Amino acid sequence: MFSVIVVPDGSRGPDSQIRLEPGETLRFGRTRSEEQAAGPPFLVMNHAGVSRSAGEITATATFWTLTNLSGRQTYVVENPEGAGEHIKVGPGRVEAPVPFEFSRVVLPAGSDLVGFDVWAPRHDYLEDHAGTGGEPTALPFPLDRSKRYFLVLAALCEPRLRGEPHAPLPTTEQVVERLKPAWPAVNRTTVQWNIDYLAVKLRLKPPAESALPGPRLNGKKESLVSLALRFDLVREEELEVIEEPVR
Repeated sequence: MFSVIVVPDGSRGPDSQIRLEPGETLRFGRTRSEEQAAGPPFLVMNHAGVSRSAGEITATATFWTLTNLSGRQTYVVENPEGAGEHIKVGPGRVEAPVPFEFSRVVLPAGSDLVGFDVWAPRHDYLEDHAGTGGEPTALPFPLDRSKRYFLVLAALCEPRLRGEPHAPLPTTEQVVERLKPAWPAVNRTTVQWNIDYLAVKLRLKPPAESALPGPRLNGKKESLVSLALRFDLVREEELEVIEEPVR
């Protein structure tokens, strides 16, 4: 089971994403040498300002590490949902741990900044059993209610949670309008991106290497809402997150 998904800039879907299982490594840089051709996967970053062999990431079960192979440049890993939260990985740093569920790896390249995204959808959370003793139990569907994907899931579930069990699901445009007060920058693309990510995180979408076709957008929405309501992943009292401004 993959634990990390690398999304190159310009990616148009699962076929152009790179999935890594725990222990697997992805090297990135401007060109792939003949010696590397038979080695681990390689992400080509076609910019003259990027080192030929710039760095590598290694997947673990629930997070990933970044190695900076540059002798001069510091790399930055941003948390797009963290209000400026980031970590710096200095030249030559080996296997710096990255704790973010969503990350943007940024490399200085001449006068430009280039990079790629990394998803870690297997971030796990524990049930609250304070005072009961024993080992905590990992949640089967680990959702972080502070993330924007939870806003999208709540908006999709809202009509049926408000007492209309057979209500049609909101369209993408309706989700955008519903989330505008809490998330002014939301648009059709970001909603569709989060729906796609939820399908991966909740394991509704087959991996890219599978021969099985993934569900179309409408099918994904219906599957997500059905799963969320069946297992109480979103409750009516949690719909208030739609009204709260995104951090």
